Amino acid sequence: MKHAMIAASLVLGVWSSQADAQAVKLTGAEIRDLLTGNTAVGRWEGAKYRQFFGADGVTIYAQEGARSTRGEWRVDDAAQEYQSIWPRDAEWEGWFVMEFGDTFYWVSKKTPPTPFQILEGQQLAAQ
Repeated sequence: MKHAMIAASLVLGVWSSQADAQAVKLTGAEIRDLLTGNTAVGRWEGAKYRQFFGADGVTIYAQEGARSTRGEWRVDDAAQEYQSIWPRDAEWEGWFVMEFGDTFYWVSKKTPPTPFQILEGQQLAAQ
């Protein structure tokens, strides 16, 4: 928890130092609207990835050089976070979604903020 608070403070400090931009934490409804039927694109632990979020709660994670993984996703409106569960996991894991400028960020208690972009529709293959 302390690590998450430090990471969030650092990120918010960087964001708040830029005069014209503000970081915004998305609500549950905003997260749902952003992700449903779309593909997130970014880097996770140094590897490029694409993740599609189906309207039926299915998510597909495709990392460069690896087999795709199918999981489930949902939005917890009370916690205002995106949650996912994968075949190897025992429980749901939650992430806040922040927006800063034209970039979105996954923010959790375990990892530093991780930037991503959104592509419309299912775009698991690189164009």
